Amino acid sequence: MRSTQLPTAPRSGARAGPAPVSRVHTVRVRAAVAVQQQPLQVKEDAQPLFTPIKLGDLELQHRVIMAPLTRCRAPNNVPAPIMATYYGQRASEGGLIISEATAICPEAHGYPQVPGIYTAEQVEGWKPVVQAVKAKGGLFLCQLWHVGRASHPDYQPGNALPVSSSAVPIGEGFEVYTPKGGPFKYPTPRALDASEIPAIVQAYADAARNAVAAGFDGVEVHGANGYLLDQFWKDSTNSRTDGYGGSDENKARLLLEVMEAVAAAIGPARVGLRLSPYNSFLDACDSVERAVEKNVWLMKALEARVPGLAYMHMVEPRLAGGNAEVEGPIDHSLEPFRQASSLPFLAAGGFKRDDGIAAVKDGKADAVVYGRYFISNPDLPKRLAVGAELAPYDRDSFYSFGEQGYTDYPCMQESS
Repeated sequence: MRSTQLPTAPRSGARAGPAPVSRVHTVRVRAAVAVQQQPLQVKEDAQPLFTPIKLGDLELQHRVIMAPLTRCRAPNNVPAPIMATYYGQRASEGGLIISEATAICPEAHGYPQVPGIYTAEQVEGWKPVVQAVKAKGGLFLCQLWHVGRASHPDYQPGNALPVSSSAVPIGEGFEVYTPKGGPFKYPTPRALDASEIPAIVQAYADAARNAVAAGFDGVEVHGANGYLLDQFWKDSTNSRTDGYGGSDENKARLLLEVMEAVAAAIGPARVGLRLSPYNSFLDACDSVERAVEKNVWLMKALEARVPGLAYMHMVEPRLAGGNAEVEGPIDHSLEPFRQASSLPFLAAGGFKRDDGIAAVKDGKADAVVYGRYFISNPDLPKRLAVGAELAPYDRDSFYSFGEQGYTDYPCMQESS
């Protein structure tokens, strides 16, 4: 059964990797991080990944980007000191990190110990995390998130129902864990009234301003993986008959309004967008034909409505199945969307070294977004540059709330 359980991540679909690497104490890892600041020695075949690129206002020294990764280490939804250690370990000179998905308002939550960016305490909590990345010469974006129907009354103010585009529940096979336990079935959400939508758009803009106040270089709007913006965009989740449903233009209306508001708040060149056209996670999906048709249109509409954005970030279909942790064959291509957009194009999807290099070399992407291998390889850019072995990741500690599997993965010198 597919599940969104967080305390213990499913192991199904795990790929075989090298022999396990022994863990070391966090202090030792911190000491090793300093070594990563040395100039990278790049093998000839890896050069495509290690040339500079400009994404809007962001000037990157290489094209190995850290993906947004939910890790559930923010008690009371406030960034914790351990997060500064974690992100600092993975920062590199001129390298871009996209933060874990970060809630824009109290109603945006649906997972335990996930940070927000809507209170003064949260903004202050993010500041040392951002400073840890900047101390290594890195660039840092905050990913802005509203889960929509992928929540439960236990997470909602006043134990209210979660909200969505329509009163369409997440289907069988997906479950939610809350602070009170679980697994529970997802409840049928309440369809947002059109009069409520401007407040959500404003929450995104306010969150973007808060992110800049915390020191972030900009933001990425999370429009993927079956969460609120995707719930309005996907055919299976939007049955509205008002100005936010029906036609593709109406289904994209909330997303475009959010992008306009965020760009107006902090400047378009500091704003990126993540989409997952072929995704069926959390029971939000389009047919392949509709996904291509709709998202080619969206690329053009987005650039017309919000010119000058920093980049477009898309998830490869190999990670677009019902369980976002499981990889499968690549049946469909992101190429139509890349061709339809003039923005710098970022691709994510279980990349390793060779296929990441090939994606940039062959023009399929301008930069490659790495997720799970950044968890287990704090010095991932260095390993990719020299062709070193990648340490395997431990799924069971992805969402386990502590240091284990978070800040105790060694850098390359320690694992040799």
